Amino acid sequence: MNPEITSVIDSIDVTLNAGGMNTINIVLAFVMYGVALGIRPGLFKEVFRKPKSLILGMVSQLVLLPLLTFLLALLFGRWISWTMALGMILVASCPGGNISNFMSSLSKANVELSVSLTAVSTALAIVMTPFNFWLYGNLYLHFANVASDVPQLIIPLWDVFKTIFILLGIPLTLGVMTAHFLPKVAEKLKKPLQWFSIIFFVAMVVLSFMGNIKAFLQCIQYIFLVVLIHNLLALSIGFGIGSTFGVPKRDRRTLTIETGIQNSGLGLVLLLGTNLFADFPPHGGTLVITAWWGIWHIISGLTVSTVFHRYELRHKSS
Repeated sequence: MNPEITSVIDSIDVTLNAGGMNTINIVLAFVMYGVALGIRPGLFKEVFRKPKSLILGMVSQLVLLPLLTFLLALLFGRWISWTMALGMILVASCPGGNISNFMSSLSKANVELSVSLTAVSTALAIVMTPFNFWLYGNLYLHFANVASDVPQLIIPLWDVFKTIFILLGIPLTLGVMTAHFLPKVAEKLKKPLQWFSIIFFVAMVVLSFMGNIKAFLQCIQYIFLVVLIHNLLALSIGFGIGSTFGVPKRDRRTLTIETGIQNSGLGLVLLLGTNLFADFPPHGGTLVITAWWGIWHIISGLTVSTVFHRYELRHKSS
């Protein structure tokens, strides 16, 4: 990559005041609450009775995606900056995205499995997100031979744990309780909150980068290509592991979507609302990769879901 472009990307910075950050935190908590409204204990019976697909989904999301993202970042070499590489690793370390259940429903996939994977990966994110980001972030900085003035990546564990627990753990618990004790209310709220989550993320990205729009447009073609390849890798991991282990067709679709849709909104909150990069130089590449992933995975998720949906309709009519 042209050093000039790298400089432009890393010059992009986003700062939010306490009020803006609190607003984003509250809205993201509502988004996660909406995800949890579809979680009922009864949904898990069949999934946990035959846990093969659930286990494969966890391996795909929590093990293979961060590992292969790290290798992909190394493969990109000098084509990307170290800040962009850390953005890729941060996204891969986040749990499944909040719109994956909607995408699974659209693609005629196994929605019960999708909800289960989202719930489990979100619960485990309290530990796995900071661990995977710390592990593969430091491995990348070591093996990529980045400049010696880049400090070691140290995760403020308590700060990150607290943020993830408040934003994911509490809303998830409240959503499950609502679904259990007030099922009619949960059913009415579920779809509006799903659409709200999509609109919220797009609005959050646009507002956050308003002051950097010129720089963003200068480098979007490079960011677009990196995120496109990374997202294709994620989708391929899910589809590949499902095909390799011979899971049912509906489960394979779910694994594809769940691995390809990541909660990059959480990644942005960790970047903007914690001291994750307190000792680092400007981290524009990390911010831009994380933000653009959130936009792109909506497009790619809808595209893959439509392909699956049409395939299903074609084979039903034949």
